[in-house]
Parts: sequence; structure tokens; C-alpha cells
Amino acid sequence: MKMNINEVKNFLPHRYPFLLIDRVINLEVGKNLTAIKNVTFNEPHFTGHFPDQPIMPGVLIIEALAQATGILAFKSEVGKPQTGQIYMLVGVDKVRFKRMVEPGDQLEIYAEIITVKRGIWKFSCKASVEGKLVTSAEILCTQKSAE
Repeated sequence: MKMNINEVKNFLPHRYPFLLIDRVINLEVGKNLTAIKNVTFNEPHFTGHFPDQPIMPGVLIIEALAQATGILAFKSEVGKPQTGQIYMLVGVDKVRFKRMVEPGDQLEIYAEIITVKRGIWKFSCKASVEGKLVTSAEILCTQKSAE
């Protein structure tokens, strides 16, 4: 299953400049998801990180991974977020940064469900550029009422 940006926006509350998933290129409900983030120089964080050698901040790569897990969990559990429900990041473990991500790169994001216990989802996540690993992490999330 694939999703374009308009479909992605149905599953994530984030908007510019914080929507970090441009497209889902593969989704196996209940299993895994592969998504794309096109990294462009005009993104606001590059003016200060760093002006002479712009690189995507690691925390934004982690956020992109977390957003991918949100889409995967919603698609796997109920099909679409219910009104008043948000998906929250509750933990990040085993994070490793291997390479820099620069403007012009296409970040490929992979998330796989490891377990779901008592409302806590655990995912194995990876980000790569041109087939080379950039970041890996285990991400924990939960769905909560926005109220």
C-alpha cells in the first residue's frame, strides 16, 4: 500500500515545518512501513544547523521515524485516527547516528512493529540515504486522548 502527502496528512496532525513524511512507498498493515522524506535546503533548521555545512538535526531524524510509526500504528489498529486521539512518543532507545543527512538527500524511513503491550507500541526503526544506514533506534509510542 502507498500513500501520497494528502493521505499522510490524514494520519498525522503535524504541518509545515514539522511534517516530516512526504510519502509512504510501502505499508504492510500490522508489520512495517517504508516512507520518504525529501530533504531540502529551504527547511528552516538549515539556517542555523549549520550555515556553512547544513546537516539535518538528529532529533528531526528521530521525529521523522516517530511520525512513520504513528502512521503504521493507526493503519494497523483502527484505520484512521479517531477525533480527539493523538499518537505520542514515549521513549527512544538504542539510538545510533552513522552518517550526516544533507540538503538534496532523500531519507528513506523504515519502521517495523516489534510488540504491542498494554497500549504501548515498540518499533524497530531505521533511516537511510542511498541504501546507507544513517540512524537506527527503537521507538516507543502510545495513543492518547487529546483532551
